[in-house]
Amino acid sequence: MASLSLRGIYKKYPGGFVAVTDVNLEIKDKEFIILVGPSGCGKSTTLRMIAGLEEISEGELYIGDRLVNDIAPKDRDIAMVFQNYALYPHMTVYDNMAFGLKLRKVPKDEIDRKVKEAARILDLEHLLDRKPKAMSGGQRQRVALGRAIVRSPQVFLLDEPLSNLDAKLRAQMRTEIAKLHQKLGTTFIYVTHDQTEAMTMGDRIVVMKDGVIQQVDTPQVLYEKPCNKFVAGFLGSPQMNFVDSILKKNGSRYYVEFGSNSQKYQVEIPEAKVVPELANYVDREVTMGIRPESVHDEEMYLSNATTGIIDCDVEITEMMGAETFLYLQCAGIPLTARVSPRSTAKPQDTIKVALDPNKIHLFSKEDDKTIIN
Repeated sequence: MASLSLRGIYKKYPGGFVAVTDVNLEIKDKEFIILVGPSGCGKSTTLRMIAGLEEISEGELYIGDRLVNDIAPKDRDIAMVFQNYALYPHMTVYDNMAFGLKLRKVPKDEIDRKVKEAARILDLEHLLDRKPKAMSGGQRQRVALGRAIVRSPQVFLLDEPLSNLDAKLRAQMRTEIAKLHQKLGTTFIYVTHDQTEAMTMGDRIVVMKDGVIQQVDTPQVLYEKPCNKFVAGFLGSPQMNFVDSILKKNGSRYYVEFGSNSQKYQVEIPEAKVVPELANYVDREVTMGIRPESVHDEEMYLSNATTGIIDCDVEITEMMGAETFLYLQCAGIPLTARVSPRSTAKPQDTIKVALDPNKIHLFSKEDDKTIIN
């Protein structure tokens, strides 16, 4: 088992393009850590540098207490699972899983034991004689995982392993991989651009943008206390609503004001959220963020609200079964609300909604950094 330490890591390509900038990350032994971000943010490049498939331009990478910058991939004691499975089409499942061990001259009986044990863990015992073309995407992905498991590596690297599967199978495989991590008790580093995968699977999430780590924390902290507007907008589905506003002060009370000249709305900032930095933003433009589940249309909530009640036109409603999404327009500002399936709102209705003041976030217009969470 192993911890990892990435210290000041850069990836620079000829021609001056910098794909990864100053990555500093401590990954604990047995941790399930997820690298997440939009396409081109440097997450797969970082994973490939850990694997040894990309050279590190600057910085140091330790696996355990061993510096591995110049150590070949095969000697790093890691196993990588790819997006496209990378199975040998002419070999059976058994031979695909055994192949790496045969190359290492592992005794035959030990290979047999390891392959059968991995097949049992992954429910592949009945498929050992099949070839990949006679299997579904989910089965192939399990074979790719099995090929990694038999090697008993210190670290598992998974590069978007579920992106080729359909939605139902992805949800199922998410659970299987999380269970596998618990069973094996090994360090997992998992790359995805899917924030649902990130939020449901990882002990900690590393959010990346343009080759730079934005924030590293548990899913809950990232969701409730994002360090900037990018992290706030990237995690959560539907994404956080962002509203251009002005911060105002009246006596000791702060509030945000938004809307058009003919229709202005205010949300008072609760005392518990007030921080000294707010004084620097009075009468300046800020971005207010509020998640869809904090936009309420229930009568009970509206009758108790003392601030943040606004009029909206309903454009589209989406029934999702356990909840309904309302897509609204308020004084030219688009808002999404996640409400109870009992909601009676329909397209073309004008309704009142209440924004929960305890759940608002404020971001600086200049650099998108969080002012309050």
